Amino acid sequence: MIEWRERHISEKHLVLLLSFFVGAFSAAAAAILKSFIRFIQWIVEEQLIGDGHTWWYLITPIIGITLAALFVKYIVRDDISHGITKILYAISQRKSIIKAHNMWSSIIGSGLTIGFGGSVGAEAPIVLTGAAIGSNLAKAFRLDQKTMMLMIGCGAAGAIGGIFKAPIAGLVFTLEVLMMDLTMTSVAPLLISSVTATAISYILTGTDPMFPLDTAEPFLVNRIPWYLVLGVVCGLISLYFTRGMNKLEQWFKHTIRSMWAKLLIGGVVLSVLIYIFPPLYGEGYDVIRQLINGDSMSAIQNSPLEHNEWAARNGHWLLLTYFGFIVLFKIVASVATNGAGGVGGIFAPSLFMGAITGFLTARIMNMSGLMVPEANFALVGMAGLMSGVMHAPLTGIFLIAELTGGYHLFMPLMIVSVISYLTIMLFEPHSLYAMRLAQKGELLTHNKDRNVLTLLKMDSVLETDFITIFPEMTLGELVKVISESHRNIFPVIDHEGHLKGILLLDEVRNIMFQPRLYKRFTVGQLMTSPAAVLSFDQPMEKVMEVFEDTGAWNLPVVDQDRRYLGFVSKSKIFNSYRHVLVHFSEE
Repeated sequence: MIEWRERHISEKHLVLLLSFFVGAFSAAAAAILKSFIRFIQWIVEEQLIGDGHTWWYLITPIIGITLAALFVKYIVRDDISHGITKILYAISQRKSIIKAHNMWSSIIGSGLTIGFGGSVGAEAPIVLTGAAIGSNLAKAFRLDQKTMMLMIGCGAAGAIGGIFKAPIAGLVFTLEVLMMDLTMTSVAPLLISSVTATAISYILTGTDPMFPLDTAEPFLVNRIPWYLVLGVVCGLISLYFTRGMNKLEQWFKHTIRSMWAKLLIGGVVLSVLIYIFPPLYGEGYDVIRQLINGDSMSAIQNSPLEHNEWAARNGHWLLLTYFGFIVLFKIVASVATNGAGGVGGIFAPSLFMGAITGFLTARIMNMSGLMVPEANFALVGMAGLMSGVMHAPLTGIFLIAELTGGYHLFMPLMIVSVISYLTIMLFEPHSLYAMRLAQKGELLTHNKDRNVLTLLKMDSVLETDFITIFPEMTLGELVKVISESHRNIFPVIDHEGHLKGILLLDEVRNIMFQPRLYKRFTVGQLMTSPAAVLSFDQPMEKVMEVFEDTGAWNLPVVDQDRRYLGFVSKSKIFNSYRHVLVHFSEE
């Protein structure tokens, strides 16, 4: 079949054809996941909780994350969390290979997690599913890595288009978050996948937006200053979201080792939070619909505030405090869900927190006598928080416009998204998705120079043809070594291989021809410390910074135990850089 394809279908036409199927399969996966989640939620909410049995909120989240954790541990046997980060990693390694099980495993894992009340979103898992579909389809047709990367982007665009009914957001997300290059060669397949997925989603669920607006006031120019304020607030909340979630995830990962301890602690924390704050249950999309349509009181159903006389008398301040705590604890609930073994993403939590942030900001302004539309602020708050958390203002603008049909609010969407993005950029250079890869030096960006350095690995520039010497060697023994070497640098190591220093030929040139000194001096007396020592796992961008700071042309490389491995020269890096740059530019 491959041979027939190669003879009858050009690669360009094959890519366009595959982009259609990737979009269709991604939309089908999104529909399956949403149906699976709704089915479980129907069982939980209609059959278990019913009328007043809210104590089930204490049990169902634990059931969901336990089932998901067991499924991942004993059936998948692989880590399927942090879907977007996995896609970025696959792209950054220029391999673009995503395991085949990701075409279905994230659907089951996130469906169990969210259906039973896990406080995360289904979007990142379905984006990973779509990307896996694209990667494995490209692999099946033996396409090159460049095309496989494009198919991953098509899968991501199709997943966003399919689950949100947002074709433009699917394209923009792939270009902005996954950092695909904007060329006509890549845009056409991405558009095909995104539009195909959205069309199939329309056929299956109708053309209504995900969060339809019943009432929305028009944009007024005199409210621009208040939208600027909201943008700053969203940027600061995004910073809290990003850093807070990252620190909580690291704590969960490194402090609690046992799977069962994670299940117990995460499950109990999540259940208690959901019982006290029912809006934290699941994705929270019902709360978003209520807030953007001006029905904030419906968001406190089944909460301690409902039917409470004291709460009714102190309504405004108590409602502000209640929603404030929800914003504060949402990241705790999300980390507890994923840390305990659940599967989910941060799309829904960022939209949820954005809507509440916008509502709270507007309510405080109104209590101060400014009279701003709370529903509009809740809507654009979603764009603000998504822009800040994902470092993707265009995605925030177009996604919220398509999710709500609020195209008439493009101006406030743009204002809040851009200001939020600029605010968080003052404090945090990377999104939550990219943070983990950036710390390891494995993140590709739109900066081509930086990308080339990211693609360079230490083993590709490491030179190992240096003759090693020992500190106790005499000058006479050193002269014999020098006569056999074509290098003018000699690494000095101990007998366990640890680097002790270096010896430069220029440092001994004036005494090496004086035999009377051959037994007087040892290498230990003549050696010097290198200007810097590089680690084998050090990112190439950091390596170049060290070269620039020290002014050196050759630096030794050691492993984690400081055992000598070789040298790296600036000229070798430049030669490799030019080679990779040519290859990178051709793509």
